[in-house]
Amino acid sequence: MVVTRSGRALMVIVSLALLAGCAAAPRESASKAPDDYFARQLPGLPGGWDPMMSPVDNPLSQVRSLHAPPPALVRQALLAQHERWVGTPYRLGGTSRRGIDCSALVQHVFNDTFRLELPRSTGEQVHQGTPIARDELQAGDLVFFRPPGAYDHVGIYVGDGYFLHASTSQGVKLSRLENAYWRRHYWQARRALEPTQLARRVAASGEG
Repeated sequence: MVVTRSGRALMVIVSLALLAGCAAAPRESASKAPDDYFARQLPGLPGGWDPMMSPVDNPLSQVRSLHAPPPALVRQALLAQHERWVGTPYRLGGTSRRGIDCSALVQHVFNDTFRLELPRSTGEQVHQGTPIARDELQAGDLVFFRPPGAYDHVGIYVGDGYFLHASTSQGVKLSRLENAYWRRHYWQARRALEPTQLARRVAASGEG
């Protein structure tokens, strides 16, 4: 059988889509983070998050001091990753700042922040770690959604009811779990590692 050039291109696109396994989601109207989110006082952290500071130095200095509980340290490291990736457009099968999908973002953040290699697809990530009840979520937990369409969706809980993810309509951003859309399609949460272990890995990666 002869496969035309357009046929080969279609096969590549389908293969990338199946690999990524990341859900499509409509434009959100109620999930935008408030303007003062990054200036808020975080438990155990003096001064809260300063967006003018380096997204690397600020959380790592807090980690090394160990003055804050592990969930707050993990949260600061995740907010630093948000600063790095925010505004990156969504692209199914994408893995870079030119465009990225939800599972690739999660994979990058966990590798860069916690030196923990997660699988590439949402379908594989949903089997990592242990299941966590929604009311037990802590910073660093994976949150999964099953919106309409062919793909599931994944993000990383950062605390205060927010999760970091690659939105199909707005790119990498923070969204509220209590947004009507995400609340309706919430599926489950998984904890890849305990917050204490995640915090130790942040400290170790900063020292390296």
